[in-house]
Amino acid sequence: MTISFVRIDDRMIHGQTVTRWAKEYPCDGLIAVNDAAAGNAVLKQAYKAASDKKTFVWTKEAFKEKSQKVLDSDSRYFLITKNPIDMKEILVDQGFVPADVKEIIVGPANDRPGATKLGNNQSITQEEAEAIEAIEKAGYKVKFQLLPDVSIGYWSDFKSKFGF
Repeated sequence: MTISFVRIDDRMIHGQTVTRWAKEYPCDGLIAVNDAAAGNAVLKQAYKAASDKKTFVWTKEAFKEKSQKVLDSDSRYFLITKNPIDMKEILVDQGFVPADVKEIIVGPANDRPGATKLGNNQSITQEEAEAIEAIEKAGYKVKFQLLPDVSIGYWSDFKSKFGF
């Protein structure tokens, strides 16, 4: 197993959160996929400093190019994107299949204009809802869960708010 955990988190890599999730899903490293962060040396350094684990910050295109190498690796990685749209591109459009992972965890998503609040620090836009619906249609369960012991439910509990 090479991808042990898949998460959408608008902070991407946050030390305390990574530590908590790593107790539930052991990992050797982190792969954060975000075009803006991958192109920003300061952000990349900050993400790498947030954890003592081996950390990669890649563009979506770089992930696509390296995805088979990730699958073939003996190391276990968390796959993290900043938003549901990027995750949909990886799981649905690119067709990346993280072998034993069937549940995608959605963590913090800030309240912002045009977003619908689902729970504490968990708000999504219509476009993000469409991406989550596509991820579910591809065979994954999407769970809104800030921490291992803090969940507000699954996509099926909220999808009607977005017309699904």
